[in-house]
Amino acid sequence: MIGYYSYTVILTYLSLVSSCLGIFFCLGESGTPHPTYAMACLMISGLCDMFDGKVARTKKNRTESEKKFGIQIDSLCDLVCFGVLPAVIGYSIGMDTWLDVPVLILFPLCAVIRLAYFNVAEETRQKTTDDVRKVYEGLPVTSVSLILPLLYSFRKDIGIEYFDNVYGIALFLIAIAFITRFKVKKPTMKTMLSFIGIGAVEFVWMFYKTKMK
Repeated sequence: MIGYYSYTVILTYLSLVSSCLGIFFCLGESGTPHPTYAMACLMISGLCDMFDGKVARTKKNRTESEKKFGIQIDSLCDLVCFGVLPAVIGYSIGMDTWLDVPVLILFPLCAVIRLAYFNVAEETRQKTTDDVRKVYEGLPVTSVSLILPLLYSFRKDIGIEYFDNVYGIALFLIAIAFITRFKVKKPTMKTMLSFIGIGAVEFVWMFYKTKMK
């Protein structure tokens, strides 16, 4: 079989599986979408992505081909998880007019531009140093796994009838942030654990608000 198979890519693949399930939830059973479950899948994908790089680096005898494969497969999965899934969620909650479609297209487009740029920059960086990356350029695509569920948690407070517009504005601003040249410090393990705590609270709050009448 073609490809490179080891424990280093398991979390990356689980992230993709979760996002595929999220897309299926957006399609819904009998035409009824379930965006709340899709948002939960987005958060799970973000959790997997948070640690896949750290897991990969525990394998000390990776070849150059394995490292390059890891970079490519991670970005390809990230495009589906954090580029395509958020746009599909948007469509499932009502972003289905001709004004919404450009935003739904722009979002994954900006995500893929950022990811491709990251691949080129990361491959160049790894040729000159073995140090772990400390700074990102532009907003990391993984950030949507915290930003969008948090926004979604307040959809009833915002107003269900207006939320698709608010979600669309958020997608547009995030898309621009993907390709804007600014520095973002890579989170430390302590910060990542804080993100997990925030995500857990978001997860519970999101389903609590869903159950409220």
